[in-house]
Parts: sequence; structure tokens; C-alpha cells
Amino acid sequence: MNKYFDEKLPGQKYKIFTDKHTGKNFDRPQYKILKEVVEAGDELIITEIDRLGRDKCETLKELRYFKDLGITVRVLEIPTTLISFDGMKNDLALMMVETINNLLIELYSTLAQAEMAKRAKRQREGIEQMKARGEWAKYGRPKIVSDEKFSKEFKRVQDGTISIDECMKILGIKRSTYYTMRRRYIEKN
Repeated sequence: MNKYFDEKLPGQKYKIFTDKHTGKNFDRPQYKILKEVVEAGDELIITEIDRLGRDKCETLKELRYFKDLGITVRVLEIPTTLISFDGMKNDLALMMVETINNLLIELYSTLAQAEMAKRAKRQREGIEQMKARGEWAKYGRPKIVSDEKFSKEFKRVQDGTISIDECMKILGIKRSTYYTMRRRYIEKN
């Protein structure tokens, strides 16, 4: 579910984007809208760096994109990005804080990418172990209705004894499940 909220408060305008898609890549509907509506002078607040992206190079590229547009990015898990240094006249201090922020962002991006790689490795290993134990058939979402039970009721639909709606009610399945199982049944027979 994607959400976009545009809440107008006295003197300020907040836009809240919520993506339920993975941060694995930047091909996300709400993220695309976000990039279209932000403009110079805006502040982009992200809860965690891995909510923005999990690929270090791509995440850093996106952050550079925002910086080049004059958009301030604040990451709630990185407290130094929350401090505003507007009006500070000490250029050396500003450069040091920016360097610290860049290091922290790069570190967090690296950790997010490493965690994604570890998770994928564990998943592959788990699948291989299941295959080695002969349990591969258990992998995935369990079937709501056995093929045999569906076959029995579907034959009743075919011979006109019951309607599709009655079949779905007997089996306790939704219309989309019925048609998926019907397609599989027809392909097998």
C-alpha cells in the first residue's frame, strides 16, 4: 500500500510519503513522486538510511542528487544530520560536520547492503538444506485446498451440479484462488 499525505499546517507544508515496497531499489511509486515534488530549500526526513535504499552506491547517488538540488536530507537514526548549522560562520567546523555526516551515511549504507546480502545468503542456504533433506515440497505458502479436493468439486462445476460460487463456498476459497486452481487443473489434465 502506498500513501501520500499532503497536510497543510499554519505557515508550513508537510508532505509525507509512505512506501511499502522494499528499499532494495529505487523503482518505487511513492519514491518517484517524492523526487518529482521536492524542490530546492526543502528538507527530506528519512527514518533510517536503509528505508531510502539498501544498495550503497545507489543510495549515495540518490543522496548526491538531493544535495545537488539544494535539498537537506535528515536521517533520524543519524543524529548529526538533524542539527542545523545555518548561520554558522566557521567553514572548517561546517566541513568537519559534513565529513562526519558523509562517513556515517556511508557506514550505515554499507551495513544496510551487507545485511541484505547476508539475508539473501541465509535464504539460499536454507533452501539448499531443505532440498538436501527432501523437504523442498514444504517450501512456500501452504495450499488452502488440496488438489484432490479441488478436483472433486471442480468436476461438479463442470457437470453443472454446483455453481462456481457454491464451489468457492464449499472449498472456502476466494474467486482469484478458484481461477488459479482451475487454470492449474486444466493445464494438468
